[in-house]
Formats: sequence, structure tokens, C-alpha cells
Amino acid sequence: MTELDRYSRQTLLPEIGADGQKRLLASSVAIIGCGALGTVIADGLVRAGVGKVRIVDRDSIELNNLQRQVLFDEEDIAKGLPKAVAAVQKLKKVNSQVALEPLVADVRPDNVERMISDVDLVLDGTDNFEVRYLVNDACVKNDVPWVYAAVIATYGMTMAIIPHHTPCFRCFLPKMPLPGSTPTCDTVGVLSTAVNVIASLKLTEGLKILTGKKDELHGKLIYADVWEGTAKQLEISQGAAVCPTCGQGRFEFLEAKQGSLLTRLCGRDAVQINMRGKERISLSELAKRLNSVGKVSFNDYMLRFRVNSYELTVFPDGRTIVKGTPDEAVARTLFEKYIGL
Repeated sequence: MTELDRYSRQTLLPEIGADGQKRLLASSVAIIGCGALGTVIADGLVRAGVGKVRIVDRDSIELNNLQRQVLFDEEDIAKGLPKAVAAVQKLKKVNSQVALEPLVADVRPDNVERMISDVDLVLDGTDNFEVRYLVNDACVKNDVPWVYAAVIATYGMTMAIIPHHTPCFRCFLPKMPLPGSTPTCDTVGVLSTAVNVIASLKLTEGLKILTGKKDELHGKLIYADVWEGTAKQLEISQGAAVCPTCGQGRFEFLEAKQGSLLTRLCGRDAVQINMRGKERISLSELAKRLNSVGKVSFNDYMLRFRVNSYELTVFPDGRTIVKGTPDEAVARTLFEKYIGL
């Protein structure tokens, strides 16, 4: 038996072939975020024979993850394993030929370029906008292709980005949505079948890039709703001169001119999250979304939201104080889950 025998059903496809498989074996991928999308695409990459897979995630596993995050089980929770470590342990049993690297880390302006600069492709498995803008900056600056994807409720979308050849993420969304203005999985839920469909579409675009078939990319934003049984492709215009990132070469998220700033409050069991920017959010709209998952009270000046042992106080400018933890990573996770970033 040869190394390629494992992939015989894949190499039979004219779209892959023996040459394409050899390209996969020689390629490297970074997955940013190992949640619902991240676990599905990690499993697919390893089974497809991608040579090296780096999995980046800062979080540990919770019971409600098991409904859709396919690499984890109850034993991982009992062991208290980080997601990246648990994923790698599972994937080593699937394909021992793949070099797997778990990286338990928060993605920040000062480390994201190290995470992606030595790989052939970046795949988005995160669940917040700020990290996506940061990854977009890093990939455009370093000419690394990446594939964006997002899933919420019963629908999702994905788009392949080839820096300086296709629209980038900021061409699609020029401004980062305000905190609290978009739904999250923790406020509206998510269907596992939607995750699987979007992850499969995204992974297929990634395989095209890795096998040298960039000319066969859709070149559009692919949207699908599994409950409605609908799908469509949306044309995204390349920003050219008007896009700050791919048009003007300004990397505002890498330079920390956009996004959030976390501060541990001295002498208090709390972390403050400041949003760079001056736009105001609607506390009343945010309250409507949070009512189903915790205790909410608000007025014109602030919103208080209690869930488990934590209290989040949100101000109209997006500034949020997370009480109940001095840990910045825990505070950011709570903010992303319930307020949205």
C-alpha cells in the first residue's frame, strides 16, 4: 500500500486526482476557532490528508457545545480539556500522517500574524466579528488566502478571499457591527445541520485553493438556509480604492485602531471592555434579545444583564463591565456570547 491508498476515493475525482492529493499532503492550514464550524472543517481537513493543521482556540468545552461541535464528548468536559487540545487528540486517531498543532491562545493584534504567516490557507471557525476583521487584516497584509464563514439559527454564509484578487471581508462589511446589534448562538440558537452545510461549502472552497484550483472558486458570498431549503450566491464588489484594507493598505485592526480594549478593574472582581468608536447601541433592542436567557433591566443610561454568577453592565457607547471574574478571557467570552462582537 502507498501513502495515497488512504485517499483513493478522493483521488478518483478528476477535481482532485493524484496531483491534487500530493498538493494537499504538502499543504498547511490554520483554523482560527474550534467551535461548531471549526470542528467540522478540522475533521474534514485531516481526513482529506492536508499535511499540517494548526488549531487555534482559547476556550474549554461546555456541555451545550456537544450538540454541534463534533470532535468533543462528555469525557473531554470531565477532563477539563481546552478545545484545541481535545480536537487534536481526536484527530490523531483519525489520521496519524497529519502534523497537528494545538494552540490554546486568544487571537490578538500582537500574535495573529505569527499564527497565519507560515500557512497556505486560513479557515475561519470563529464566532465574532472582531477576530474576523483581525484575520482579514493579517491575511491581506501577508497575502494568505482565507475562507470566511458564519452560522446562526438555521442559516449561514461563506466566502473565499484571495488577497488582492477578490473582495476581502471588509469589502463585504466595511464597518464592524455595533455590539448588541447582531444575534449570537447564545441568544437565538443554532441548528447543527446548518453548521454542517456551511462547513462543507467552506471546506470545499478551501480544498480548491489548496489543490491549485483557484479559478474554480465561486467568487461570491454563498448563503444557505437549511430550514427553508434555500441557497443563493451574492455578488460582493471589491472595494478597490475605497476599501481601507485591500484598497488602501490600512490595517486598522492589526494596529488596534479598531475593535475592543480590555482592562482588569483594580480591586474589583471585574473586567471592563471598551469599544473603539463613537456610535451608540440600542439598549432596548439588546434587552429584547437577552430577556430569554437571563435577567435584564435597563434605562436610557445602562443595561444590566445577569446570567449564572455573572453580571454584565452595558452602556450606550458599547462599554461593558463584566462582574464576577478578573479573567479577561472569561470576560471576553461572556461579552461575545451575549452581547456580540
